[in-house]
Amino acid sequence: MTDAEDGTGLPASLEMAWGLRERPGKGPRPTLTLTRIVDAAVALAAAEGVDAVSMGRVAKELGVSTMSLYRYVTAKEELYILMADVGVGAPPPVPPEVRDGGWRELLSHWAFAQRAVLMANAWILRIPITGAPVSPNQLAWMERGLAALAGTGLDEGEKISTIILVGGLVRNEAVMAADMMDAIVKSGVSPALAMDRYVRTLRLMTGPDTHPAVTRLLDSDAFAGSGEPDFQFRYGLDRILDGLEGRINGSTL
Repeated sequence: MTDAEDGTGLPASLEMAWGLRERPGKGPRPTLTLTRIVDAAVALAAAEGVDAVSMGRVAKELGVSTMSLYRYVTAKEELYILMADVGVGAPPPVPPEVRDGGWRELLSHWAFAQRAVLMANAWILRIPITGAPVSPNQLAWMERGLAALAGTGLDEGEKISTIILVGGLVRNEAVMAADMMDAIVKSGVSPALAMDRYVRTLRLMTGPDTHPAVTRLLDSDAFAGSGEPDFQFRYGLDRILDGLEGRINGSTL
């Protein structure tokens, strides 16, 4: 349920996260709080995955009845939003050398910082996206990204579209990395051995007559890596920023 049309439009649990609503009920201060509920859910997701999170399981972890949770969070979907907000946290401080740079340095730092958070908390990637960001930390990240584009000459629609584009790259790369790591862990072999096996399979299944482009790839050192762990992500981000730079230069002439 949400507030009336003249209210925030947010569920009570999210209003509590914003500090706009007091704890439910009257009387002595209860030992159960929204923070405890969300923290327990986050710990459960980090240890066993998002699928392990349910209102009943979280209540069990806290040693309370399931119904007592509904005084704070009315649905698991709300709990997911609050969990993701805690998981991403507030954006990290911007180093002076980045802060004194231009929009490109600022947006690149924003993207890498967001990627680091998602890579460290891969369970966030398993939470379904059910709407635009409305929680405190999520909006702090949006603010940081939009602020990076101040003074570029882009209009507000172009700024938010840029944030969505770069954020999409961040999330897609983090999901792929998480999926590949899950597959490697399940296989029981090291990442290096998994890659060696993949290359060997490709060499056995392809050849210059049937797959000349793949063969050229295999004969290169692409699978050996560039020596930079973040090469693929940086390459994709730089190409987006290159295109954006052309747009900004063209729009400010």
